[in-house]
This record gives sequence, C-alpha cells and structure tokens, in this order.
Amino acid sequence: RPSASRPAPAAREITIGGVAGYQDTPMEPGGKWHVHDPGRPQPAIVTPGTFSTPEQPGKPPADAIVLFDGQDLSQWRDTAGRPAPWRLTNGEMISFRSDIVSTREFGDMQLHVEFCEPTPARGSGQGRGNSGVFLMNKYEVQVLDCYDNPTYADGATAALYGQHPPLVNACRPPGQWQVYDILFTAPRFETSAAAK
Repeated sequence: RPSASRPAPAAREITIGGVAGYQDTPMEPGGKWHVHDPGRPQPAIVTPGTFSTPEQPGKPPADAIVLFDGQDLSQWRDTAGRPAPWRLTNGEMISFRSDIVSTREFGDMQLHVEFCEPTPARGSGQGRGNSGVFLMNKYEVQVLDCYDNPTYADGATAALYGQHPPLVNACRPPGQWQVYDILFTAPRFETSAAAK
C-alpha cells in the first residue's frame, strides 16, 4: 500500500523548473502541497556555519541573526531598557548579577547558545553557575553547571525549566565551553467567540 514517503505506483512523474516529482500524490496533512511536489519552493541555499573550538569561535550560518559577535553588547539591554551591564572580556560576555534581554524580539527560531561555567566550581545543585535563556519572557531553558552536580531533573542543564528534563546530561567540566541549540516554535493561541 502507498505511504506518504512513497508515491503510489500509478503516480506520474512530472518536471517543474528542473525538479522531478509528483502532483497526483496525496496532499500533505494541513498543507497545500502534494507529497514530493516539484512545484514546492526550494529551501534557500546558505553558507553553513562552523563549530567553535577552544582556540577560536565558530562562524554562524550565512542567514543567522548574530546577537553577540564578541565585539560589543549593543544587541542587549537590561530589563529596564538600559545598556547591558555585563562585562565584555576577551570577546566573551561575562554575566554581572543582572538579567539581560535582546533588543530584538523573535517568535519561531533556532537559537545557538554557547557558555562556559565558572572555574573553580562553587556551590551545589541550583547554586552552581545558574542562569537561563528566557523565551517570550515565559519559558526558561536552563543554563547550569551539571557536571558532577546532581539537581532536580526538570532544572538540569538544557531542561525546559520546571517542565521537561533534557534527554541526556552532556555537560563538560567547568572552564570548558558548552553548547546547545534551542529549536523553538512559538505558541499560537486562538481567541474564543466570547472573547471577540
């Protein structure tokens, strides 16, 4: 029997704009394109990024919006809208007892996060290198030193704080760079007829 990943045996291959595919296959659920539709717009081609190393920072992909380039804190403010009070040292942002927020707002996004926990490590549990990435001022993705430092699972590094633990603990020792990416789909809320 045909599946969404394979066209039915009777499907007729066609070519649109140099792309071969099918338009007599099932429609994607909730979409406007046929499975394997050659008319569907192609993804943009971008130069991919590179990973950071201990010696030098990586490069973002060509389509990235860079919020910190190692040079200045102009993309960041404190929660009252003033310039970010964090320190800039050797191309790194050093936290300084204050939350900062980006000057830009985002909905759906992929956010690449790199951080280094203080060394020597001090404290335990939630008291050890605790920070976080707040999305929409509502959801927090945890930044914490969880290397040889147990804490409650929904408060561990990369957890959606207070809701979902990470799948694994991949923390490196303090003083080494940590990295994760956040793939975030902003919630969509429907208004009820009574609220209109």
